Amino acid sequence: MPTDHFSTTFRLGAPPAEILAFLMDPHSYIGLAPLVVEVRDIRTIGDSVRYVAVERFRFGPFHWDNPIDVTITPGVSSVTNVARSPGWVRLIATVTVTAGSQVTEAIELHTPWFLRAFALRKAREAQEGRVAGLTARFPG
Repeated sequence: MPTDHFSTTFRLGAPPAEILAFLMDPHSYIGLAPLVVEVRDIRTIGDSVRYVAVERFRFGPFHWDNPIDVTITPGVSSVTNVARSPGWVRLIATVTVTAGSQVTEAIELHTPWFLRAFALRKAREAQEGRVAGLTARFPG
């Protein structure tokens, strides 16, 4: 299965603890992740949070709701999201926040070859949307 890696770094205007707490809340991803329209079945397991995120793909007047199993796990200065989507797509996004509120989001995307181009394009668009959303929420 092909694996792609990409990352981005940017600065936010809030303390690292506030940014990380925001990213640990599944509700924060509605709108922050451009395709996510709903989160449900939220449960805490130890330090991690598991939930179902619903992505909505639009095709003209039609749409497809794609349920994704997500686990958010905190680190010392990071938050890692592991998302498993139907179609054998798995995305691991690790957001690290350092002193001075510099944020790096690194993504590892595993896809079957026939979904690779589509999933990679959507994952990059989602990352751009998260950067824009976080920058708007925590202007610096």
